[in-house]
This record gives sequence, C-alpha cells and structure tokens, in this order.
Amino acid sequence: MLGCIMTQPSLPSRRSYPSDLIDEEWNIIADMIPVPFWQPTLQEPLHHPRELVNAIRYRTRTGCAWRSLPHDFPPWQTVQKCFYRWRDDGTIDRIHDALRSQVRVAEGRNPEPTAGVIDSQSVKSSGNGGPGGFDGGKKVNGRKRHIIVDVLGLIVAVLITPANVQDRDGAIPLLMAAHAAHGTLKHVWADCAYNGDGIAKVQELTGVTVEVVKHEEGHRGFAVLPRRWVVERTNAWFGRFRLLNREYERTLASSRADVLMGMTMLMLRRLTVPVEERRDRR
Repeated sequence: MLGCIMTQPSLPSRRSYPSDLIDEEWNIIADMIPVPFWQPTLQEPLHHPRELVNAIRYRTRTGCAWRSLPHDFPPWQTVQKCFYRWRDDGTIDRIHDALRSQVRVAEGRNPEPTAGVIDSQSVKSSGNGGPGGFDGGKKVNGRKRHIIVDVLGLIVAVLITPANVQDRDGAIPLLMAAHAAHGTLKHVWADCAYNGDGIAKVQELTGVTVEVVKHEEGHRGFAVLPRRWVVERTNAWFGRFRLLNREYERTLASSRADVLMGMTMLMLRRLTVPVEERRDRR
C-alpha cells in the first residue's frame, strides 16, 4: 500500500576491504544517502546502501573497471547506475560539502571558507574516449583538474576540462562558481599563470581578490612558496587513489564526481580516525 515503510535490506556477511566504511564513517553519512520512494508495483531494493557506497569507494581506491568489482559487492551494473544517479542529482556534492564544513568546524574554523588557493593538475587519459586535449607545458594528453581549496586543503570548487585549456581560462568559471556557492570567499592565492583581463574582470564582478604568490627575485631551484603549497598538497592527495592517477571516465561530470569521492573518503577518515592511526588506513 502507498505510504508503507520500506524495510531496509540487511548487510551481507563478508570479509571487509580496506576501503570499506567503518561504523563511525557510515553513521556520519547514513542520513545523507537518498532513499527512493518505492511504489508497491516496484521491487524493493535488494542491496543495503552502505554496500553500494562501499563498492564505489573500492573502485575509487583501486581504480578497477566497473565490470571488475568483486562478486561479493552488489552487481556492478547496480553500483554504476547508483553512482551516476548520485552524480546527477547532487548527492555526491551535498555529502562532500557537508563533510568539508564538519572538518572545518572540527579544526576550529568557520564552516564556510573566506580564503582559498587555486591551481590545476593535468592527468593523462586512458584512451576511453570523451573530451580531452594536450597540455603543451606539462606534455600531457588528457584532462586538467582546476581546483580551489581552502587553507586546510579541502576542495571549495572543482572544474574538469580538456588539458589544453589554459589555467587562466579555466579559472574564470571556477572562480565564478566558487563565489556563487560560497559568498564568504574573499581572497584567493595563485601562481603567475592566473593573470590577464579575464581574471581582472572576475575580480571586479565577484569582489574576490586574486593574489599572485611569486618566487623571490633571483631565486633558483625548488622552494616551498607561502600558501601555494596547500593546493599542491591536495593535488598530491589525489595520488592515493588509483582511479585519480589517470583519467578513465568518458564524461567530465564523472571525472569531477571521482575527485569528490576521493576527497570524501579523506574527510571521513579525518573525522573518525585519530591522526596517529591514519597512516595505517591509507
């Protein structure tokens, strides 16, 4: 009958994978997972939502193809469809943004960021198709991840483009999106690539100031630059997830969702695992 309470399937009994949610992590996001309304004529879900999340996390960590998901997870077609649904209806974004606010509060900061750091990272594609391009500077054929992070290194905004898109061109829609989503954002640090009339126009429209952090005059070799190292560290965090080490997705939307899933995994661990134990759970 309409309006009846849907019974949730039980969790299967199996050996856990390192990427599986621990109980504390699941308790944080359980209420953020959408539960569809099932009409009496439709089949009720056979799989616990936690198992669907576990399967998506397994793929993010290992980089395996959908068809290569272990058989003790729900069918790969179900997991893939669930990922696409959560990508398109904003579930992945909502969970990511909620966790970022929680991490910021746990670190003694305001939920919303006021300052950020912008940078990009070019990643080789696997040849699966979809939008792509050649980054002449990095000599990479694939896609580019444009990101703005807060002072903790947490993603504020992310944009995926073909790798031939210049940093300053990708920064324009990225800064506009960050300002629209976070009205508190007032200042962004950047490198020398983020200049030109387009950046100046965005600053005028949004009120967000972009400060270029330069090397000291006459400096040679590597040096850790103030503020800019924060976003470089975030780019390095992506390397912990094999799915993010190369571009496998056919769509830019899926590539973006993969990045947010990786950051979600990092933030959940940060909220639930003590600092001294985090290395053992990578």
